[in-house]
Amino acid sequence: MTRPALPGQPGQPGQPLRLLIDGAWQAAASGALLDVTDPCTGDVIAQAAAGDAADIDAAVDAARRAFERGPWPAMKPAQRARLLWRLAELIDQHADELAALETLNTGKPLKMARMFDVALSAECLRYHAGWCTKLSGETRATSLPGEWHTYTLREPLGVAGLIVPWNVPLPMAVGKIAPALAAGCTAVLKPAELTPLTAVRLGELIVEAGFPPGVVNIVTGLGTTAGQALVDHPGVDKLSFTGSTAVGQRILASAAGNLKRLSLELGGKSPVFIFPDADLERATDAAARGIFANAGQVCAAGSRLFVHESVFERVVQGVADRARRLRVAPGHLPESEMGPLISQRQRERVLAYVAGGIAEGADVLTGGAALPGAGYFMQPTVMARTRADMALVREEIFGPVLSTFAFGDEEELDTLAARGNDTAYGLSASVWTRDLSRAHRMARRLKAGNIRVNAAVAPDFAMPFGGMKLSGWGRENGREGVESFTELKSVAIDLNP
Repeated sequence: MTRPALPGQPGQPGQPLRLLIDGAWQAAASGALLDVTDPCTGDVIAQAAAGDAADIDAAVDAARRAFERGPWPAMKPAQRARLLWRLAELIDQHADELAALETLNTGKPLKMARMFDVALSAECLRYHAGWCTKLSGETRATSLPGEWHTYTLREPLGVAGLIVPWNVPLPMAVGKIAPALAAGCTAVLKPAELTPLTAVRLGELIVEAGFPPGVVNIVTGLGTTAGQALVDHPGVDKLSFTGSTAVGQRILASAAGNLKRLSLELGGKSPVFIFPDADLERATDAAARGIFANAGQVCAAGSRLFVHESVFERVVQGVADRARRLRVAPGHLPESEMGPLISQRQRERVLAYVAGGIAEGADVLTGGAALPGAGYFMQPTVMARTRADMALVREEIFGPVLSTFAFGDEEELDTLAARGNDTAYGLSASVWTRDLSRAHRMARRLKAGNIRVNAAVAPDFAMPFGGMKLSGWGRENGREGVESFTELKSVAIDLNP
């Protein structure tokens, strides 16, 4: 892979990435910069503007003007749909470049960035473009005395603050921008400070697509400064955040000041159940991909594996064998199947969980160590003899570490589901069985927002995605995701005044 040109730098190598505010690219008001590193080497590959509260103020003001005045509020739904479709076309046209940038900034395999991150981003825009012309209220039959015409209106909330994480930067940014714009909102996007490259390039494509100034603003910077300023800003009507539960809890406390609407897509500790009647080859492969894809840095990663005792050895050894065969390498290399963790800090955090599990009595079947050399690589890891009381099992690790458990015929589905539900999280769960009754019964008993049966992943924008318990508030995707950026208004007209 040839190293891609960084966004905003054609013919200007070494120039810092800038902020997009009111349709113009500019430096941070303070002039401060953040280093952007390649996790495959630890080398600084770019610098980005370190926006702070002053830049968030300017971006929110621009978004407010664009929402209340100018061409955006007067634009017909079909026109907004065409703009979203045009942005999808531009993503397709620049797919190789965007994939290369995503790989450069995250270290993930290039083929994954191309087939997943970039392809899904374009599809996300096309799906949400369809909602521009389909959001509506309805007439209601009331029992008021006399003759009335009563109906509801669904209107855009206003300015949306969008904060995205570093694990899948481009799909997350698009996944929040698309429904906000489809609903008629304007937006201020705050990318993760570790991974701003594709967000800035997306901003350039947004300008090229013809969105009016101020409709989408992008402020790079630290979460503790730019992110917190966006959370606290009284001019933000809706905040959509994806990230850790701890940060989500702080956002909830901060948002109480002006009661802004919140969508919080937070952490997970997702169980995977494999019954003996399942297609064991498919299930084993899916269990491995479900924890090792993206180096385990996925909120819905299947990090707790429950396998029937009659096939436990076969399945767990199968996952461990796949882990040993995984080619861990920089994402730009053709042989790469798993890239690095995003930072030295994240790798140290993941390894600390493994060490803690060992200290509490767990065994390492495979992996469990950092890889020597440059970058933040570690071995994909499978743990045995894990218990429900271990931090390794209870807390979200966000790395390629799998805990394994056996279950027997004596366990009723209620008991087995309770083991899966024995977590503060409730984002996702997977069930592998050919027994249709068992599949439906487990789906009803598991406390998770997303249940998959005989499938590793099922990403479709028509299906709402979100969690229960500490995994968050609200849903993204589907009608529910778009409507979360709207307000419902009731209108009652007395026809006999």
